Amino acid sequence: MKMTGARILVETLIEQGVDTVFGYPGGQVLNIYDELYQNSDRLRHVLAAHEQGAAHAADGYSRATGKVGVVIATSGPGATNLVTGIATAMLDSVPMVAITGNVPCDLIGRDSFQEIDITGITLPITKHNYFVQSADDLAGVIREAFKIAKSGRPGPVLIDIPKDVQISLGEYEKEPIVEPFPNKIASQADIDRAAEVLKNSNRPYIYIGGGVAGAGMAKNICALADKIDAFIGCSFMGLSAVPTENRRFLGMQGMHGHYASSMAQDEADVILAVGVRFSDRATGKKSRYAKNAKIIHLDLDFSEINKNISVEVGVCGDIVDSFKRLADAVPSAVHPAWDALVSALRVKENESYIKTDKLTPKRAIDIINAETTPETVIATDVGQHQMWAAQYCDFRAPRKMVSSGGLGTMGFGLGAAIGAAIGSGCKTVLITGDGSFGMNLNELATAVSTGVPVTIVIFNNGVLGMVRQWQTLFFDKHYSNTTLERKTDFVKLAEAFGAKGYRADAPETFAEIFRKAYASGEPCVIDCKIDPDEFVLPMLPPGGSIEDIITEKEAKA
Repeated sequence: MKMTGARILVETLIEQGVDTVFGYPGGQVLNIYDELYQNSDRLRHVLAAHEQGAAHAADGYSRATGKVGVVIATSGPGATNLVTGIATAMLDSVPMVAITGNVPCDLIGRDSFQEIDITGITLPITKHNYFVQSADDLAGVIREAFKIAKSGRPGPVLIDIPKDVQISLGEYEKEPIVEPFPNKIASQADIDRAAEVLKNSNRPYIYIGGGVAGAGMAKNICALADKIDAFIGCSFMGLSAVPTENRRFLGMQGMHGHYASSMAQDEADVILAVGVRFSDRATGKKSRYAKNAKIIHLDLDFSEINKNISVEVGVCGDIVDSFKRLADAVPSAVHPAWDALVSALRVKENESYIKTDKLTPKRAIDIINAETTPETVIATDVGQHQMWAAQYCDFRAPRKMVSSGGLGTMGFGLGAAIGAAIGSGCKTVLITGDGSFGMNLNELATAVSTGVPVTIVIFNNGVLGMVRQWQTLFFDKHYSNTTLERKTDFVKLAEAFGAKGYRADAPETFAEIFRKAYASGEPCVIDCKIDPDEFVLPMLPPGGSIEDIITEKEAKA
């Protein structure tokens, strides 16, 4: 059947199961937007306030649902405004398809108005990208983009469509939803080697990352931990993969990880790492990382094995399959001494929490935990508040943590929270800081126009808290450009955008306000005044390891 390129695009998106796209119109995508208008009953378009916000929304939608997120932008600045969002998705292995318009093919390379080589710009931050020159190729390209985005280690793909391709006629015939490429199956020899190492362990530690979160392996992980008397820790991206309440789960480890989790990993004699990439934030100084442990690494991506940390056994292949075969191959075991050691670490961690009547991040998050349901999505921006959320939030179901890990994108949170709420259909809480929130607060307009049930909690300390913390500990309190000195009234700001605005400066006040805001199911902003010198602890110093962990407000050389 003959139809325009713009129509082919819309029909193929619907064909591939897309129900929602995020974007911002412009001159070189007008034909696409006309087709979206004519098919609004079949495909929802969410208008963001800025293309970066649209990209983050598509990202949050994907993280919360497991589906491919889709974002559309025009040429030139519209396309370049997507770059940070695409890079964020790439670093966290989020499946996304970004669609950009461009000037007609005969104007390419002539410095035409709003012409930009977006495929060249995004080549390092996408799994693949396309410049489409014929409407006849368009449907096949879109299907291939979806297949690549969700195959293997997921990630973003960009499709650049010149305007004349959108207008010209091409062939389209409906096809089924594309399935991902089948994953490689790990060799039995590697599984057997891993099983031999694991069954000789007396202090086993299971270390999980984003690959586990994406694969939905909670029951498998917990069952093996029970079988071999192991404890579980995670990277930042592994949060929500296993319920926080599980008795074997110690929480996030690494630079700002839970004390018990980080110390237990350092004390382990075998670390079973699953779907995790051993980033520098997680390991600290690599030469001193887990020096007493043999490491087994299960991962789908062969390039991750031995990339950052040398391992005893690398098992490359589908991690669900590899893990099941390994779990079946190891015998049951109990390790009372290991249990006692970890219990002592937990006691020490709990003793470190300072009890106070003030509104602290921990008190606020404890209230959030008490008032929210297991289905609630927790989104964050990037900064101290992100680490407080990682340390204190209860995650009771998978895909309930939405945050930028690999790229650490300030301003990610609000767009992502909107996308997550739309995709999941669940109430969403955004935990942010005054610095991060200031970067993309214009997306409050999107939150209000879509009516999403997003409760925004701003930890307002008047400073760029994480940078200030480093300046306090390692730069003799030289607070260079980290004291914001802004006069922003977040309550009035929220009201100006059409949202509800509240202010809290005590735990009791916050509890009352949060309960009201969360129950409303409307976009609400809660401005929480906190101490500018509230630290995220524990902390590994730069160039340090677990042995150098900082647990108090003091500088270490």
